[in-house]
Amino acid sequence: MVGRPILRTEEKGDNDLAIKDIMCGDEAAAARTMLQISYPMENGIVKKWDDMQHLWDYTFFEKMKVDPRGRKILLTEPPMNPLRNREQMCEVMFDRYGFGGVYVAIQAVLALYAQGLSSGVVVDSGDGVTHIVPVYESVVLNHLTRRLDVAGRDVTRNLIALLLRRGYALNRTADFETVRQIKEKLCYVSYDLELDKRLSEDTTTLVESYTLPDGRVIRVGSERFEAPECLFQPHLVDCEQPGMAEFLFNTIQAADVDVRSSLFKAIVLSGGSSMYPGLPS
Repeated sequence: MVGRPILRTEEKGDNDLAIKDIMCGDEAAAARTMLQISYPMENGIVKKWDDMQHLWDYTFFEKMKVDPRGRKILLTEPPMNPLRNREQMCEVMFDRYGFGGVYVAIQAVLALYAQGLSSGVVVDSGDGVTHIVPVYESVVLNHLTRRLDVAGRDVTRNLIALLLRRGYALNRTADFETVRQIKEKLCYVSYDLELDKRLSEDTTTLVESYTLPDGRVIRVGSERFEAPECLFQPHLVDCEQPGMAEFLFNTIQAADVDVRSSLFKAIVLSGGSSMYPGLPS
């Protein structure tokens, strides 16, 4: 994330926190109540190149504290990344930072390699986009690769809407990161949706408390499993696509018969939005 200062009279920041013209990553998250937050990437594709360069500057020079000149770098990209995006990314690495070599790999293939596999299906769900990527003997089957425009950011927005129904208005820019943290701490994928709905209606078993940055305490119940459900029912966030599980099954079924067994045997989950408790089931 990239943040720029805003003037908000009803809130006061920490006097010890220095606000800069451009703030990125962790430092932007820490000062988010005083910043206008933007995201360089949308649905897995870089849209705001100036902000992306600020993020790379922060990564290389402030967090890693390295001189990139003459070094080699491995970059990852989503499947079906536009060629022009890849070219521009390489141009920035060579021209702005002076890297001696750049290798661009598909995220899903690296996730498969990390498990010691060369064939399988990777369900890669991050912040902006979810991809179903079949790989056979280290070759990505591009004609079978599927893209679902529902991922972590959509789950966060869905949670904001659900909390609003409960009476918690958390829909400002600064609140988005707060709700994202609630999502990461409390949300899970329901194995039995009807059972969890009955439990949430008849008992307080599923209710958890969360303390907001301003000290208020909110109670989160059925929203814990209802928010991630949009990954399996995209219509909940106004997306007319099949859900993650249906997409996965259809992708494998569309493969050649002699390849299907290899794909069914190795389904790898990767990305931040695959880490919800209950999702592997």
